[in-house]
Amino acid sequence: MSNRKLNVFLPLLFAVVLAIGMFLGHKMPGSNTGGTTVFFTKPTKGPLQEVMDLIKTKYVDTLDADKVQQEAIDGLLSHLDPHSIYIPPSQLQAVNEDLEGNFQGIGVEFNITADTVNVISVLSGGPSEAAGVQTGDKILKVNDSLVAGNGITPDKIRRLLRGPAGSLVNTVLLRQQKKIQVPIKRGIIPIYSLDASYMAAPGIGYIKINKFSATTFDEFMKAMRKLEKQGMVKLIIDVRQNPGGFMDAAVRIADELLDDNKLIVYTKGKDYPRTDYKTKRPGMFEHGALAILTDEGSASASEILAGAIQDWDRGAVIGRRTFGKGLVQEQYDLDNGGALRLTVARYYIPSGRSIQKPYGDGTSYDEDILERFHHGELVNKDSIKITDTVPYKTASGRRVYGGGGITPDIFVPFDTSRFSPSLTAIYTRNTLSNFAYQYYTSNKEAFKRYKDAEDFTKNFQTSPALFEEFKAYAQKDSVPGLQHLSSHDDLEIKTRLKAMLARQLYRTEGFYETINATDPVMKKALEELNRDR
Repeated sequence: MSNRKLNVFLPLLFAVVLAIGMFLGHKMPGSNTGGTTVFFTKPTKGPLQEVMDLIKTKYVDTLDADKVQQEAIDGLLSHLDPHSIYIPPSQLQAVNEDLEGNFQGIGVEFNITADTVNVISVLSGGPSEAAGVQTGDKILKVNDSLVAGNGITPDKIRRLLRGPAGSLVNTVLLRQQKKIQVPIKRGIIPIYSLDASYMAAPGIGYIKINKFSATTFDEFMKAMRKLEKQGMVKLIIDVRQNPGGFMDAAVRIADELLDDNKLIVYTKGKDYPRTDYKTKRPGMFEHGALAILTDEGSASASEILAGAIQDWDRGAVIGRRTFGKGLVQEQYDLDNGGALRLTVARYYIPSGRSIQKPYGDGTSYDEDILERFHHGELVNKDSIKITDTVPYKTASGRRVYGGGGITPDIFVPFDTSRFSPSLTAIYTRNTLSNFAYQYYTSNKEAFKRYKDAEDFTKNFQTSPALFEEFKAYAQKDSVPGLQHLSSHDDLEIKTRLKAMLARQLYRTEGFYETINATDPVMKKALEELNRDR
């Protein structure tokens, strides 16, 4: 009888033991990694982790372990490429918010002057507008924290104002010398990646993209539909000073501009098989005349867009040579709340060009732009140092170059006269912006006559009286040389002052519509598109 019971239960016993063994094997260190694990042995630590553990437990003095660890990580990454970086926990949220296209807060822009937080713009339709906050208000308190006159910094005020959507922040504001209490319910605040979209000339639309985020494509399509309704048949896309972002956003925009089954970009790395990204659907603007504006600040996804347009002869690249970042990063979350952004591949535009500029061979990667300035590249096309990685001619016979950025089809030099001592001091002290804010808040009624940015751009002029008022303000701000300004300095200040006032009225849309009216790269683009009948 006992043998029969054993025969019945023995298979069940083996099954249970096998299941337990499989479970433990799966949970052991090294499982699912391709490595072998010796049962019940302690996993071997690498020397870097051993050193960190010994420092934490044995070192004679108390150390900031997080700081030491971050320095060790940074030291390790310094032997890789310039774009593989460690993002500490304290910075990760801000980095992700910028690319995700939104954050949770109250919806105001502010600046800090004379130890005072000034509201310079209130987001239309945002929580602050709903609560009655106005441009010109000064923030004195946020909940129980005094933020006036105590050395407040932009980071500190952001931390106080931001918080979960739906939560309440109690503020005390100063408005026309009166203190008022304003409770504000936080909400989801968009971070726009399109600064402006407007009709720059009859039939010619303009779109300014400041980065490529998760919301960029949707913003682009909304702008395109608006411009088409206004009669757009030709298009200028401005990616100057655009550092890049999500490659997918650039690819989707390129798909709207290129026809057929065209290659836009491909990626390839040592452990990263080649992946092609091609046009997938009929685009919204496949045949109208097109210009892409670039400069030394256009990088990464900006270069993908400009490179694809250039390689397929789809339009003209106008401006200056781009930054030269052709490396692909993937972001990996770490247990400490930070992240590792690691380069895993290079990207190549349709001609096969890698546009990554050299690094790690003794060249100063971070000072490359300054070196371009010193050897004259920013003012003379013939001074561009071209590393031609792949000889290539487009279908129309144009020779294009790679190995250090996208070289424009039409070169427009940088205006070096903008570096006079007076202008440099005005820009570094933020004098124009601070004066424009003060002047606008003191003269709000006078600006109500302008119905939109186009009306303002056409009809507002920086009067002699306003210019003299600015110079008096700049004198108090210790700007040198105000009594001996050149005619160029005069024009630059008047133009920028008008643009900063337009920004107070109509945000970035107003700024770019105003400043582009005298911008030499924009003038060249309009000239080229008007020639293309």
